Amino acid sequence: MKPLLASLLAASMITLPGTAALAQQAPDAVNAANTAFDRRAAQLVGLLAGRVAFADYFDPSFQAALPEAQFKAINASLIAQYGQPVAVDRATSADGRAGIVLLRFEKGVGTVALEVGQGADARVTGLRLTGFEMANDGFDKVAAEIAALPGSSGFLVALIDGKAIKPLASANADRQFAIGSTFKLYILDELAAQVAAGQRQWSDVVPLSHASFSSAGTANWPKDTPVTLQTLANWMISVSDNGATDTLLHLLGREKIEARMRGTGHGDPSRNVPFLTTVDAFALKGNNFAAEREAFIAGDDKAQRKLIEANKDRLTLSNVDGVSFSGGPRFIDSLEWFASPNDIARAFIDLRERKSDTAMSAMAINNGVGPGAAKGWSYLGYKGGSELGVLSMSLLGQRAADGKWYVVTMSWNNAEAAVSTEKMVGLVTRLLALAAR
Repeated sequence: MKPLLASLLAASMITLPGTAALAQQAPDAVNAANTAFDRRAAQLVGLLAGRVAFADYFDPSFQAALPEAQFKAINASLIAQYGQPVAVDRATSADGRAGIVLLRFEKGVGTVALEVGQGADARVTGLRLTGFEMANDGFDKVAAEIAALPGSSGFLVALIDGKAIKPLASANADRQFAIGSTFKLYILDELAAQVAAGQRQWSDVVPLSHASFSSAGTANWPKDTPVTLQTLANWMISVSDNGATDTLLHLLGREKIEARMRGTGHGDPSRNVPFLTTVDAFALKGNNFAAEREAFIAGDDKAQRKLIEANKDRLTLSNVDGVSFSGGPRFIDSLEWFASPNDIARAFIDLRERKSDTAMSAMAINNGVGPGAAKGWSYLGYKGGSELGVLSMSLLGQRAADGKWYVVTMSWNNAEAAVSTEKMVGLVTRLLALAAR
């Protein structure tokens, strides 16, 4: 239910402290010889291999932002995915302080943005992996790695031709998975539909009526703060703000969103009826509502809706038992939002057919994979979702080379243990890169 960590989704694979401008600058054709940048670039292999000391390589400002233990954990994950670092293929900088390094690993080449401080010891102040190209990669290789993941998983890479879904690669594309916050696409779709019908305007001002957890945009905001519908939509999609989400769900109407979901062609809409708010789900998963949870899981759609309605004054943020969520996955097979990879593709198709620049822009604020992985795409919209045992990443893209539209979506569930965000991001960015070719 909480959004995927922004620090992991802001770049292709991992993100370390550095400047956003540096992450997007193009390599300069001239490589100044024997500069501070060159010397630090040459040490990258030794740093990642553990032969160069963390404290000697990084500036104190970097160490304060990213402690050594955290850096080592990220580095271990990187090596697990792409093998040991082998050599620096190229290091280019215009000023001898900041530039781009092409770093070869056993399984491919990473693009690293590197920035060196002005101090006499010229320690590194910024390091960012902005993209990765796997050597001899293919859909079959990625599919095999996805199939080997613990728990259950499914994915789809498909060309979107009008309303037709034309798969390039897939596995379990019709299987229902818990998708976390990806369900918010259906709310965005209904909002765009009501605007298109003249019932609302994106500029309408409404009160922020419902607080929730994981609300990066609205945390601790006063109840009934006036905000526009466009602002709520942007928060809901770009940072997965749950307060914005629940406010929109109550405003638009639970049953209207359910009807919109059915209209997209969802394969098993009953799994999402009644359409839960984030607080509904948080509360029912917690120990404070154990009896209600048991009745909800056992009931049909009508009984579940009646239970939600009867307890609407109790299913509030103040009654959520946060302690319950400190362990492992909780009821992800029965108290969640569900969709198959094909369902998500159909939701994207429906959203695109709204012809709403505002809705499309909301999905593009945070493209989920960063500038490196976005190369090759003239448009990239994203929504992801996560909670313990649940990860979902879904992208709608227009390929720059030919203007064709594609969907790349993957879901990974494990009711027994948490799943790896780093591994998921790596797999999805590889699928995206393959689709861009």
